[in-house]
Parts: sequence; C-alpha cells; structure tokens
Amino acid sequence: MPTEDSPSGAVLICRADPDAVAPAAHLLRTGMLLTGAGAEWSVLVPDGTPWTHGEARADSHEGSGDGTGDPVDEVLARWAAALAVGAPWPVLGLWWDAGRAGLTVASGFRRPVGYGWLADGTPEGEDEALHTLAARLGLDPVLDLQDLEPLTRPDPEADAHTRVGVLLAVLTRAGLTLPAGFTPGAPARALRDAARARDDVQRIDWRGWRETVRTELDAMENAVEHSPLGPWLPWSGTPRAHALALAQVTAAVPVTAWGLRERSAGWIAAGALLLAHGLLGLAYDLGRPRD
Repeated sequence: MPTEDSPSGAVLICRADPDAVAPAAHLLRTGMLLTGAGAEWSVLVPDGTPWTHGEARADSHEGSGDGTGDPVDEVLARWAAALAVGAPWPVLGLWWDAGRAGLTVASGFRRPVGYGWLADGTPEGEDEALHTLAARLGLDPVLDLQDLEPLTRPDPEADAHTRVGVLLAVLTRAGLTLPAGFTPGAPARALRDAARARDDVQRIDWRGWRETVRTELDAMENAVEHSPLGPWLPWSGTPRAHALALAQVTAAVPVTAWGLRERSAGWIAAGALLLAHGLLGLAYDLGRPRD
C-alpha cells in the first residue's frame, strides 16, 4: 500500500516576499506551510497528506470542493491560478509523481500555462510554454531562455527530476533560493519536514472569512503605513486604486459563475479571492481619513 513517502510532491513558488503572499494564501482554504526562498521569493508547501496515493488529493477545509482524486498537476494548476489571479506577482507550481514531473505558471487573469516531462525526461507540451514562463517570471529573455530551451529537447541522460532541477538552477540567477531539502522528486513528507525546519515558516490555515478579512486588512494597513510603495498598492486610496478595486469586484462575478458552472473549486476560489481583494480595497478607501 502506498505511504506518505510515495514519490509525489508539489510546491508553489511566488515571486513576492512571504508577508505579501500570506493574505492571499489564506484564501486558498487549504493548509499550507509558507517560508522565504530568497530575496522577494516565497515557497508554499501543502500541509497534511494530499498525495499519499501517488496522485493529488485536495486537503481542503470546509468543503472547498477540489476533487479528492485529481492528479497533482491539475490540483497545482488550480491553486496557482487562484493564488495569482488577484495578485501583482506570478506563481510557479512545480510537481512530480511516480510517472511524470512538470510545472504550471500563472499570472493575473492570464491562462495558466503548463509543461511536463515523462519519468525518463521525455518532454510533454508546447515549447512556447517555457517562453511564457520566462516572460511571466521576469527572467532574462536571452541568457535564461537559452538555458531553458534544452528542456524541450530529448536528452537520454536527463530524467524528469533532473529537468526540474535545471529549471530551478536557472531561477537561482533571479534570486530564488529554495530551503534545504526542497529536492525535485522528494516525497510530500520530506518537503513538509524541510519547511517546518525553517525559522521563518508560517502555517497557513483557513479560519473563516471574518478572520481572514481581518488579517488581510491589518496587513494592508501596515503596508500602507510603512511601505515606500504605499501609493502604488491597490488599497492605497488613490483614484486608480479605487478603480482597480471596483474592477476586481466586477470581475469576481463571472469568474465565480464560471467556476460554479464548471464545478471547478480553483476558479471558485479565484472568484472569491478577487471579490475579497476588491471589497477590502473599497473598504479601506471608504474608511480612510479624508483631507
């Protein structure tokens, strides 16, 4: 019988620091471990035991509705899309199981793009996906892309885990530094243990909408007060920010409707995330002192 040490694992890598990622991660309604991964990078590891049977099993709370037997790549794609849709930073999901490994990259409202390799390293997917990955993650369009392109070509010496390792090596030039133990092919248990060993690890739990909104409002208030980028932030009270908040609320309705029609928990979560960000932005704008 498969155990927690089955060769299935996944991580979500965000090009943002943990303080920026934490409020959005709460809205995934899934237990996560969040830790830093270099300057302006963070990594999320699913907590609990979502993939103890060789394929993804959503470890969600309060009936979020992710399929209980969905492959790890599908679960990661939904999570990445939901996490990125209301955020100004991109999300990269990396996953592996007994037969394959791969990636999915999500950014804003754009369609998530995936790419994968069979266990022996045989590429699966459109070559253009790695160009999209480089663009969305802000990588060097010449040097980094040059090193990514061999991942789309056959190589009898490189298995699927080696391919993911090459991708991570390219990302280190952009500042990504994954914690010790975050090795492609490591089982879910090992990834969780490595995250928990970090001094800066944060446990992300779903605590209901009221507590989540309170947490995010506090984070926003602190960011506006202390960040030199305060005027840029979507909750800063500027006319542009007010318009952005309204657009998020407006967009949340069709996104959520699409999720309900398709029975997709990922798109439902994305709609909820958009709605929460928009309402929080409007609430901050209405509640701030006027000159």
